[in-house]
Amino acid sequence: MNFFKTFKHDSWVKPYIKQYKGLLITALLLGLFTSFCAAALMFTSGYTIDKAATHPVNILLIYVPILLTRAFGIGRPVFKYLERLKSHNWVLRVTSDLRTRLYKTLESDATFFNEHHKTGDIMGLLSEDISHLQNLYLRTIFPAVISYLLTIIASIALGVFNPSFGFFVFLLLFIEVFLVPLFSVSVESARRAYQKEVKSDLYVQLTDNILGVDDWIISGRKSDFQNLTSQNIQNLDQSKNKSKAFRRNRDLLLQLIFAAIVVCFLIFTNLTMTNNQEQANFVSAVVLAIFPLSDSLIPVSQGFEEWPLYKDSINRLNTLKPVKNQLPEQVNLPAADFKELNLEHVSFEYNTDSPILIKDFSQTITRGEKLALLGPSGIGKTTILQLILGDLTPTKGQITINNLGIDQIQVNREKIFSVLNQKPFLFNTTLMNNVRLGNENRSDSEVKKALERVGLKKLVESLPDKYETLVGENGSRFSGGEQERIALARILLQDAPIVLLDEPTVGLDPITENDLLETIFEVLKNKTIIWVTHHLQGVKHVDKVVFINDESIEMQGSPQELYKTNQHFKELYQMDQGL
Repeated sequence: MNFFKTFKHDSWVKPYIKQYKGLLITALLLGLFTSFCAAALMFTSGYTIDKAATHPVNILLIYVPILLTRAFGIGRPVFKYLERLKSHNWVLRVTSDLRTRLYKTLESDATFFNEHHKTGDIMGLLSEDISHLQNLYLRTIFPAVISYLLTIIASIALGVFNPSFGFFVFLLLFIEVFLVPLFSVSVESARRAYQKEVKSDLYVQLTDNILGVDDWIISGRKSDFQNLTSQNIQNLDQSKNKSKAFRRNRDLLLQLIFAAIVVCFLIFTNLTMTNNQEQANFVSAVVLAIFPLSDSLIPVSQGFEEWPLYKDSINRLNTLKPVKNQLPEQVNLPAADFKELNLEHVSFEYNTDSPILIKDFSQTITRGEKLALLGPSGIGKTTILQLILGDLTPTKGQITINNLGIDQIQVNREKIFSVLNQKPFLFNTTLMNNVRLGNENRSDSEVKKALERVGLKKLVESLPDKYETLVGENGSRFSGGEQERIALARILLQDAPIVLLDEPTVGLDPITENDLLETIFEVLKNKTIIWVTHHLQGVKHVDKVVFINDESIEMQGSPQELYKTNQHFKELYQMDQGL
């Protein structure tokens, strides 16, 4: 019941079985041919040995069995190879489609991903769920279908020869390929669910630990850091050991059932095939033909016992719904044509239960203008940048560029916007590759020129590998200020007319911060800049300051004008400068 319920509204398994059904049927037929050749090989071998033992008057009397033995001996590995080739080809095609679909689904909901999932969940999704579906096909579906087909074919064949014996063998095979697998699922279901839960917690814990490793070290709690996941690991190991013990006992039971089938065949063949010498030649042949079938029958239980893991993955994947593309017809706005960005009475709230984050915010930013957004933490400054980018949609009001809605230029928005945030991500590749991320079509000389403009030429050329230096994981080879300058070089290559700065100097010392701000506003002097900042350091570089609070815009104007006319701004500026 749970099996059929899981697949009732499934859109991650059934559609691909239908899409590649031709390849699937081919793989299943090749699997059947493999089992047939294995059984036929043992049958002809047994018959040849028995026939040869009767001293035939002419070698030609056993020539045909010898040829068949050779043919089936060659056919078994050939069909096995082709079956593996086709089945893995089928699975890889399906999982390739699944991974592409998963990435697109997560990408469409990237802005809100952390609202619905923990950071470590993404590791579980990518490393576990798709792999589980791959194992579902290879370790459960293929072996189960082939074993069921073999059971039906063998039972019918025996039933034609002897209905009673055919039905009796069918019952034994039914226990082997159906009842014992179901028993395995019932026993292991809760245990596997527990293992999945513990492993998921481990992913989340390890992710948190890695992201916060500096804080653990600084606090002097190295031993606590090392032991934090030890209990979960111990619990997981204990549960896995119980699963291993159960599998050993279950496989022993399966072997005993199969041995019972062999004994039944021995008794049956001796009772029905010993009336004359010619019939007796088939006794060992028939019994030997049974043995290779164990390779197809016994693995069924092994695949079934993992069904709880597969079911959990299928259910979780089916809860992922891509955000529907509701964008209007897209317009290709050339970067050179940008003139004006307007935010008209913009309000925003994440949902009806949350307070209004931004209320009736309006601004007009013209080409080349530099604007600084200030305000207390949590007031929605970064959210305004997300609204400008189009990652979020205003609850009320509208945002336009050259009278075009911001949602009309999303397909090519990288031509209009570039972003420098608090912690730019640097990939563990060369410095050249990291900078060229801004524009892959730029030449090496242009990349080097960008690094020179942001003040890194002297540093880079002092390194042993110079521009081919690996930046390390998340840019660990370079300091925070240097990482920001590398990201700034990307922006220069991207050459978008609007640059959004989301507190890029957070965590830097005052001297480094001031030097970086001087560099940013010098190299971006011809760009339109919207700068979110938490204090007034470097505010002299902007044309306009907008200070927002919970209710509205508290003050706005040029920094020079506000310093002269607004006492609050003057006090904040003097406090920030230590005056």
